[in-house]
Amino acid sequence: MNSHRVNRPNSRIKREQSLSFSFDGKSYQGYAGDTLASALLANGVRMIGRSFKYGRPRGIIGAGAEEPNALIQLEQGAGTVPNLKATQVEMYAGLQAFSTTGWPSLKVDVKSIMGRAARFMPAGFYYKTFMAPAKMWPLYEDLIRRAAGYGHAPEQPDPEHYDHLHHHVDVLVVGGGACGIWSALIAARAGLRVMLVDEQSEMGGWLLSDHESNVDGYSALTWLRSCVNELDGLPNVTRLPRTTAFALHDQNLVQAVELIQDHVSPAQRNPELPRQRLHKIRARHVVLASGAIERPLVFGNNDLPGVMTAAAGQTYLNRYEVRAGQRVLVLTSNDWAYGAARDLAQAGAAVTLADTRAEGGLAARAKAAKEAGVELLNGYGIASALGGRAVSGAQLVRLDGQQNRVVASGPNVRCDLLLSSGGLSPNVHLFCHNGSRPQWSEEKLAFVAPSDGRAGVACVGSVVGEFGLHAALAQTTRTVLALCTTLGKPTSVSAPRAVGINCAVDAAPARRIFRVPDGKAEGHGAKAFVDFQNDVAASDIHLAVRENYRSIELVKRYTGLGFGTDQGKLSNVNGFAITAEALGKPISEVGTTTYRPAYTPVAFGVLAGAMCGDTFDPSRYTAMQAAHSARGAKFEVVGQWMRPWYFPKAGEDLHAAVNRECVATRNGVGMLDASTLGKIDVRGPDAREFLNRVYANAWSQLAPGKCRYGLMLDENGMVMDDGVTACLDDQHFLMTTTTGGAARVMSWLERWLQTEWPELKVYLTSVTDHWATSALVGPKSRAVLARLCSDIDLSPEAFKFMDCRAGTVAGIPARVFRISFSGELAYEVNVDASYGHYMWEALMKAGAEFDITPYGTETMHVLRAEKGFIIVGQDTDGSVTPIDLGMSWAVSMKKPYSFLGKRSLARADTARSDRKQMVGLMTEDPHAVLTEGAQILESPHTGGQVQMLGHVTSSYHSAFLGHSVALAMVEGGAVKEGQTLYAWDGGKVTKAKIVSPVFVDPQGGRHNV
Repeated sequence: MNSHRVNRPNSRIKREQSLSFSFDGKSYQGYAGDTLASALLANGVRMIGRSFKYGRPRGIIGAGAEEPNALIQLEQGAGTVPNLKATQVEMYAGLQAFSTTGWPSLKVDVKSIMGRAARFMPAGFYYKTFMAPAKMWPLYEDLIRRAAGYGHAPEQPDPEHYDHLHHHVDVLVVGGGACGIWSALIAARAGLRVMLVDEQSEMGGWLLSDHESNVDGYSALTWLRSCVNELDGLPNVTRLPRTTAFALHDQNLVQAVELIQDHVSPAQRNPELPRQRLHKIRARHVVLASGAIERPLVFGNNDLPGVMTAAAGQTYLNRYEVRAGQRVLVLTSNDWAYGAARDLAQAGAAVTLADTRAEGGLAARAKAAKEAGVELLNGYGIASALGGRAVSGAQLVRLDGQQNRVVASGPNVRCDLLLSSGGLSPNVHLFCHNGSRPQWSEEKLAFVAPSDGRAGVACVGSVVGEFGLHAALAQTTRTVLALCTTLGKPTSVSAPRAVGINCAVDAAPARRIFRVPDGKAEGHGAKAFVDFQNDVAASDIHLAVRENYRSIELVKRYTGLGFGTDQGKLSNVNGFAITAEALGKPISEVGTTTYRPAYTPVAFGVLAGAMCGDTFDPSRYTAMQAAHSARGAKFEVVGQWMRPWYFPKAGEDLHAAVNRECVATRNGVGMLDASTLGKIDVRGPDAREFLNRVYANAWSQLAPGKCRYGLMLDENGMVMDDGVTACLDDQHFLMTTTTGGAARVMSWLERWLQTEWPELKVYLTSVTDHWATSALVGPKSRAVLARLCSDIDLSPEAFKFMDCRAGTVAGIPARVFRISFSGELAYEVNVDASYGHYMWEALMKAGAEFDITPYGTETMHVLRAEKGFIIVGQDTDGSVTPIDLGMSWAVSMKKPYSFLGKRSLARADTARSDRKQMVGLMTEDPHAVLTEGAQILESPHTGGQVQMLGHVTSSYHSAFLGHSVALAMVEGGAVKEGQTLYAWDGGKVTKAKIVSPVFVDPQGGRHNV
């Protein structure tokens, strides 16, 4: 158990807190402070997955967000999470992890057989292999999807909850390493509001892995602890560990995910706290102290379990007390791997360091490594790692001192841990998220952020290529002091003095090598992987170039380079360099691919936050909801509103209830809750002109106290909404819209007002929720309203159709509109929503002696269809003009200002007479109800090719008329009245005659009484 553990001073694990966990059903022991990766390595687990394409054994290669191989499925059931990196999963008691690849098991994987045929599956082979026959495409897709999977999404609802938090700060520092902490401290001491975020559980960055340095006379960890304590004591500082800034948007909006309870056992999580929190941070200035990642060298079989980056090997040793191997081979092209070799040798490992440089590293570093017992081999590279399911050795080759070519074979070196370092790659992702590009530094052999950053964004430390701690802290000090001055808080402070081998300003020049040669033509030796997650080898990149993919973006897409969950953190720079070599171009000319959010994978749950279930698609309720429920209403969702659909009595189904409601309303009085109609308050001296422009009809002469029906058209002249607008005074109008179109219309109006007509003095306010509307409908509606309203003259002469009045109803201030969507005498009583329920009950009580009948949306549809009134979105579909609807009376082509859609109405296609036009349909069988959507044909014969003339848009049985009614859009329908057509719904053909779409009261006498 934990046979690879060694005692290391200042490690971050707590040996006194032993924790049990399992991987693929087998139990292991770890410690508090471990990651899943460190605990598995401590228990000798090497192979943790299989590769994407070839099924090759894969192990842990990194120690953080850069890890491409160690993807695991965490926990089971509803709380399972796929594709987490074992390197970032914090250990807790009872943790259950599972491998995500390998079938039927990790050890025995059928796909690994494909690895033996790797030469027949180069990059792009699937584009060429699965082209034909077409009938096999469904099978191909199924096989590819099965082979490509990593983990599985939970099938049950997530038991956790998530939330969002917004911040406004002066300075946001991203990265909690030495430079990030020092940046935050300078800005905080200057009096600025500071937020510091870092993805790790403990801030400190590389200082937690390399304990050799001293800062201002103190050990690095002591200096670190002092700075963190000072930050935590300042009221103007917010410090967020376990928080990854994954996106940097325009105007310095940074999104960051905080893992609040991911490190806690699911059974012990606080149900009152979210599992994760999304922070949306708007900063006056952002400081990127995001550090750098060590990239590996590319050589044959470099994907074997037991092959890691040198930084990862050093991190597991010093931070987690895990010596991942006893016999260690380190391959490097630079000085930074010497520390890992030295520390592992001091921890008891037998270490050999092969330096690709003929002269080796800086003398001080080489001396320290030798004194620790490291064997140094200068001028060597690795042709191929050796082993099967784990590395067992390496074949070395002698390299030319100037050119990257093999001059002689080298020894075989036995090892059970192989570390490599190809240099440091700055984390420039966030800097590039808004389209900025990093710069290639030939001196640093890295793409770096510019030292002067950009407007509102400063870059410090390794991200600009300052890899030595002393130089990095000095550059950080200069940059942040200038930032404080820019923000009006000038201050002064001396840069910390860092001392130690890895703090030195000087370093031996790194060798410009990315792909270590093996003496063979590319593709003829062992596979040398660049992107481990997608099985992209150096030979695949050369193949892409040979097939004429010249852009790095196309090379990426042809090979899959950088596609994975690691977003190319280890592979991209090597891939760019190998592409440049294949093209014969400088790396700076090849450039980089596009960096996009998210920096690391982000759970859908935290992106949604509280916007899930009813809060994602909220159910909206009118003020009368309780009254409707008490009367047994059945509800339907309309534009998120829960609207009464119908009010069944005992033994009634939908049809019986609707028949009763329709007849009761036509013969007596019914009442509808119309509160859901969109309501927009329009005010300002240019309100009339604004209405003239957005409606097809004229509004200049509408007097106060009058209402008008209007059609709203889009730029193409097609009907997009309709409604009644009332003139309350010369500069004040109340517009109503359809229930489902309220938000869309509001956005539409604001768009034109703000972007096209900013000169108009008009102010819009959505007041849909402010008013509750009870619609009294039917010949007895005036008598009911008169019982509750004494200060409004309700006589037909004083209160005409399309009038509006303000007064008191049931003791409550109200706006009363005499408008009708049924063709009957009707009044809409609008009161403050707070009194909506009271008003509904008062009207029901006043109408009791008239047998007042509440009705729902289904009856509303029948009543309006009987009258030939349209429903936008049901009888229209975005391709219907007012003329098509027979509503040219609602279009004023003589208005002085061209209304929206006017020009389009004059187009030849829009004006042609054979367009689909609104008609009524009367079935030969009065009891036959046509199917909405049924196709209209000239003949009952449906064999062969049949011309479709139109379709049914609305269809109902009318209990009041004793037969069915239907509305339809039919080609040239305006001149076909009396003609017999046939409605086909796929199962039967129904004979129907074209009639007027107005079935009830064509003269309009009922609503004018």
